[in-house]
Amino acid sequence: MKISTKGKYALEIAADLALHSDAGHRESLKNIACRRGLSEKYLERIVKMLCNAGIVSSARGARGGYCLSRSPEEITVLEVLEASEGELAPVECLTKESDCGIDCGKCPTRDLWNEMWEIIKDTAGKVTIKEIADKSGFVGETADGDNVRKP
Repeated sequence: MKISTKGKYALEIAADLALHSDAGHRESLKNIACRRGLSEKYLERIVKMLCNAGIVSSARGARGGYCLSRSPEEITVLEVLEASEGELAPVECLTKESDCGIDCGKCPTRDLWNEMWEIIKDTAGKVTIKEIADKSGFVGETADGDNVRKP
């Protein structure tokens, strides 16, 4: 299992929103991209996936932007990664039929892959976006040039 830039950036977006937005203040993708040094265009595609998964909410207009749909204590790393990466199984046969040529019942490695997958899911399911944000100690700058420190 390898996490792509989509997954990494999805976690960056969620952590940034935990630090810089709430129900009363939505954050722009322009500011997130600027603080994180990421492409705003690429973040647009990722934040759409997070919105579709119910992790992020958006609003248009003068007070528009993005914020987390729930408190960061309620959103896990597993949710964010599954929303951006899809299924995280290290091998295909754990989630669907595969044609590897080995009968699953006789496969000598299937139990190992399953055990590894369960550990990954368990760990990612316990870590929250709040924990990620709290550990970041992030200092950044908005698109307007304002310095932003972790609250």
